Order: sequence, then C-alpha cells, then structure tokens
Amino acid sequence: MSLNSTVTLTEPQYLTNSEKPKNPPTKEELQLPPLFDEQPTLQNWYKHVDWVNAPILVISPLVAIYGILTTELVRKTLIWTIIYYFITGISITAGYHRYFSHRAFSASPLLQWIIAFTGGGAVQGSINWWARGHRAHHRYTDTDKDPYNSHRGFWYAHLGWMIFKRSNSRIGRADIADLKANKIVQFQHVHYPWFAVGMGIVFPWVVAGLGWGDWRGGYFYAGVVRMVLCHHATFCINSLAHWLGSASFDDAHTPRDNVITALVTMGEGYHNFHHEFPQDYRNALKFYQYDPTKWLIRGLAAVGLAYDLKECPENEIKKGKIHMTQKKLDQMKRDVKWGKPLKELAVVSWDEYQDAITNKGQKWILVEGILYDVAEFMSEHPGGESYIKYGIGRDMTAAFNGGVYNHSNAARNQLSRMRVGVLSGGMEVESMKANPTEVVYEDSVKKEE
Repeated sequence: MSLNSTVTLTEPQYLTNSEKPKNPPTKEELQLPPLFDEQPTLQNWYKHVDWVNAPILVISPLVAIYGILTTELVRKTLIWTIIYYFITGISITAGYHRYFSHRAFSASPLLQWIIAFTGGGAVQGSINWWARGHRAHHRYTDTDKDPYNSHRGFWYAHLGWMIFKRSNSRIGRADIADLKANKIVQFQHVHYPWFAVGMGIVFPWVVAGLGWGDWRGGYFYAGVVRMVLCHHATFCINSLAHWLGSASFDDAHTPRDNVITALVTMGEGYHNFHHEFPQDYRNALKFYQYDPTKWLIRGLAAVGLAYDLKECPENEIKKGKIHMTQKKLDQMKRDVKWGKPLKELAVVSWDEYQDAITNKGQKWILVEGILYDVAEFMSEHPGGESYIKYGIGRDMTAAFNGGVYNHSNAARNQLSRMRVGVLSGGMEVESMKANPTEVVYEDSVKKEE
C-alpha cells in the first residue's frame, strides 16, 4: 500500500485508544477533595462567602416575593416583563454562551454591542467573567477545576458555586485571549456595574413608568422578578441539564438531553449534544425540538448581523449516536441468556454422541457441529414431537435450515440455550470413529474409469 493510499475505516474496532470514546469515570475517579482549602468554622465562615454575588442571589428573590405580594400586576407590565425576559435571557444563551463562550458563529460589531447591553440586563456578570468560567467548565467538566461541578450536588451546581468563595487556584484555567482583545467585551467588563444596574433595573423600570405610568410594577416585575427568573433559568443549564435526561452522544460526563430543560432554558436543554459539539451554533438538531436560540441566530444571519454559523460534521454526530446505541445494545446483551459459550462446551466424538443416545438416554441432536439437548423441549415443539424424536442421534443441520422447515429467528435463539457440546470434526467423519467402516476408494475410481 502506498503512502498516498486512502483507507476508509468502516468498523469502530479499527479505532486507536486515543480515537475511542471515553468510558464513564469510576467511583474512585469521582472522589473530590474538600470544597475549601481551609475547613469552615464558626470563626472563619464569612471568609468562604462571596460577598459580591451572595447578597444579590439571596436578597433579590426576597424582594421579588415582596413585590409580587404587594404590587398589582398590570397587563401591559406583564407583557413587557415577558418580552424583556426573553430579550435578556436569549442574550445570554445566544450571546454570552454560543457566541462569546464558544464562537459558534461570528457577530457584527452592532450585534456585539446589543449583546453587551441586553446581556448586561440579565445581571449575570460581564461577558469576560461569564465566558471565562464557562470555558473552564467545558475544559474541566465534572472535575474539581470545574467552577460548577455537578458532582458536588444539584444545588451547588445551580447556585452554591456563586455563593461560596473558592481560591482562584482551584478553578481551571481557560484561554480568553480573544475576549481580552475585544474592545466591546472589555468596555462592558470595566463598566459592568453600570450595565447591570442600568439595563437590569433602571431601563425596564423606566419603560413601564414612562410608557403607561406603572413605576412600581415596572420596578418589581419587569426589573426584579424578571431578573430572578432569568437567573434561575440560566442556572438550570448548570444543574438541571446535568441531571435530567439522556446521554445521547456520550456518557463519560454528566450533561444530558431533555426537552423539559430546553423549555426552561430557551433551548439549552440538549446539553449532551452541546458538550460533545460546543462550537455548533445549534443545541437541537431536529426541526421540532425547542431551541429558540438557534432560530434567533438563523434570523440574525438572515439580516446580516450574524454570519459563519458553525455546524459539526454530520458524520461525527452519527458516530456519537452509534457509540451510545452500541453501548445500550451491549447492556441489553448482557441481560440476555445466550446459552453456554461455544469455547466452554465439551468436545464430543461421534462415538460418544451415539453412546449418550443409546446407552445413557440423552435426547441430543446435532446441528452444524453443535450438540443440543432437546429433552425438555420435545413435547413443546410447535411442529410436533415426532420430528424431534426422528432427529435424536442424527445430524439435523439440513433439516433445521429448510430441508424440513426453515426455522424462525426465535427458534434459532431458543436453540442456543440448549447447547451441551461440540462434535469433534463437526459432522459424522468415518475415519474418526473407533471402528470405522473401511471404504475402498480405489474400487470406485476403477468403476469411473
């Protein structure tokens, strides 16, 4: 074979160890070190609290509940709250996540500015901070260096990782050179408090106040309640999407695909696919699967605000599906009784086969070199017991495969559980018998002559 030859590998067994999919981690590999470098005590507990994020995450839900209980919800404010919820939420999924974190498509400067403002309205940190943590999450998924490692529990992945303060050295490193070089990202990062307060609270509040005079409702519903809902919808990507659903492409890590999570997170619920193909702008592959973020990106591309939408090769996606399907089939096979393996069967000579029938009362038949014990099946044979009786002590290969009846797959599967031995030679071989009948081939040749 020349060095320029092209070899098409069609079977997965030809993969090298580096090419084969990983197996799920063992219990030993899942053992995690303590969350903090220093054991928390009553004297030092405050050192382990993130005093920037914790007050926002704890107090804002309480303010939202108070607002709901004390403030009338005006119809226009409700509509505005829903609209702004989707605007800010999808700015996270399409902007912070798929564009800035994974570069799944390219965005015009105008679109980047829009994301910087509306994403700031979600009050989930700057683009620089959000994307840096998310890239670390993908690089170190389910390890101690994963900022929101789901193996530390559902609520830690959902909320705890932002409330508790860990040493920066414990969080995995991520390359964000492109974000550092992006002037829009860095401008928002430096001035982020103004983006958060201005777009998260002031803007929705003023729209409701100036628009239809609902200043109180604008503050509580369009501002605080929307922000809290947007928070927890995004947090579900770190928690629910690693807990609920199926491993469609890979089971080495915790991400899962589930329509419920997709509904909650604006399409980010097909998370197993996303972790396998993070640079694909889609989360949902099928047209009927809920992924409004994908649809928005396509719409932005149609008007020129987005371009170079990345899709992973269909061939590689199929490999992932095949791998997981094969694992499921292998598990199903392990749960099925296939009969004694051929290599474990005793090798029996033709004479021993006949002796077992004649002198030991065995009810064995021979099919394709394998001996089967049909004693318990004879009376249950759908074709009648007489056919089975006739075959005892004989080679029934031809009869089983169409000579009498071409048996069904179910019959063949059932036959495999009746194995008792392997016939030496695979058939009746005269010369292998203890007292072979002499055959004079020369006489036959002379007759032919």
